[in-house]
Amino acid sequence: LPDRVIPMLPERLSTGVCSLNPDVDRLTHSVFIHFDKHGTAKSARFAHSVIRSAHRLTYKQAYAILNATPSDQLGERLHVAWELATLLRQKRFEHGALDLDFPEVKVWVDKEGHPVKLERVENDKSHQLIEEFMLVANEAVARELKKRAIPTVYRVHENPDPEKLAEYREFVLGFDYRVGDLTHRAELQRLLASFRGKPEEQALKVALLKSLKRARYSPQPLGHYGLAKSNYLHFTSPIRRYADLVVHRALGRDGPPLPSAVSRPAEWRSRSSKPYHPDMAEIASISEHISITERTAADAEGDAIQMKKLEFFQRQLDERNPQIFRATIIDVRNYGLMVELPDALVTGLIHVSSLMDDFYLFDSARRQLIGRRSRKRFSVGGELSVFVVRVDAFKRQVDFAIALASDETTKSRRNRKKASLAR
Repeated sequence: LPDRVIPMLPERLSTGVCSLNPDVDRLTHSVFIHFDKHGTAKSARFAHSVIRSAHRLTYKQAYAILNATPSDQLGERLHVAWELATLLRQKRFEHGALDLDFPEVKVWVDKEGHPVKLERVENDKSHQLIEEFMLVANEAVARELKKRAIPTVYRVHENPDPEKLAEYREFVLGFDYRVGDLTHRAELQRLLASFRGKPEEQALKVALLKSLKRARYSPQPLGHYGLAKSNYLHFTSPIRRYADLVVHRALGRDGPPLPSAVSRPAEWRSRSSKPYHPDMAEIASISEHISITERTAADAEGDAIQMKKLEFFQRQLDERNPQIFRATIIDVRNYGLMVELPDALVTGLIHVSSLMDDFYLFDSARRQLIGRRSRKRFSVGGELSVFVVRVDAFKRQVDFAIALASDETTKSRRNRKKASLAR
C-alpha cells in the first residue's frame, strides 16, 4: 500500500533471517540453469544452498550501471546478465508472449500518510533483467515438478474467449486501427506493437487485459497464455507469496535435507522431520483460496493508490496552488476531452464548458472538438498542459482545465463572452 507494507510473514522473517541482506549467509533454494550462447536452457539443477549477497542495489542504481561502461566486477557481471536477459526476452516474444507491461506510479507520502509526490516508474532494463530471470526459474521449476508428478500449485492463464476478443476488436476499430483475427496470437502481438508510443496505448492495453481471462492458481499445469508458456508457476518470491512456499516445499520433497550446519532448536528439528506433503485435494483447495486472496489484495492495493492520487489532487485544490501537468488527449466526446496524465497515470475530463477561448463543436466522424470562430481543433493525441479543477472522491473522478498564460486567460474569457452574445 502507498503508506505501509503488510508482510505475509512476521517482520522478523520477512526483513530479517529470510531477507537477502548483503554480506551475511542466507539459506536459499537455488536453481542453476546452464544456457548456451543463444540463450537456450540446456540443463537445470535444483538444490538447497547457502549464499552471501555481495551487493544490494536499488533498481535506479542497477539501471545506472547498465547504462554506463563497466568499470568494476559488479558492472561487468550486470552487463553479462543483461546480455542473457535480452536473449531470453527476445526468445520469449518470438514464442508468442504478449507485451502487457505497464508503467506504475509510486505515491510518496509524508509522516502522516498524506501524498506529497507522484513518481512514474518505468519497466526499464533493471526491471526487465530481474523479470526474465524470474520467469526462466519459475518455468524450470514447473517443468521439474511436472516431470516428478509432485502435486503443487501452478500459475495458469487460460486462453481468452473468442467472443471477448471479437468485442475488443470492435472497440479498437473505433480508434482507426487495422485489426485482423485476434484469436491468432501473432495478430495480437502486431496490434500491441502498433499501439506503442501512441496516446491511447494505455487505454487500449487496459481494455485488452479486461478482455483476457484473469491469471489464477491451479493444481493443474494449464499453461500461461500471456507468457506463452506450457508450464509455469511461482517460485521466486516465497517471502511474499504463499504459492511460492507451497512450491518450495514440493521441490524439496525428494531433495536433500537442509545443511546440517544450521543450528535449530529441538522442537524445530522434530517439526521439520515430518515434511508437509499435501495431496491433490488440498492443493486444489489452496489454489482456490490464494487466487481469491490475491485478487482481494490486488484490488485493495489498486484502490489505495487511486484514493491517494485523489487525495493528492484534492490537497492541491485546498492549497489553491495546483501543479501544472502534461496531459495527452486519449478521447474526444461531445461534452469534452478525456485526457491522461502520463506522469501520474491519472485519467480525467476537461469539460467543454472550461474551454473559454471559443465555442467548440463536436465532429463525431473525426472525433474532434472544433472552435466555431478560431477553427482550433482538439484531437486524440494532442498534448496539453493542465491543472486540477475538481475532485469527486465518491465517484473517483478528476476534472482538469487547460493551463493558459494570464493574458491569454483574460482574452479567452472576453472572446467567449462575445461568442455567447452573438448567439
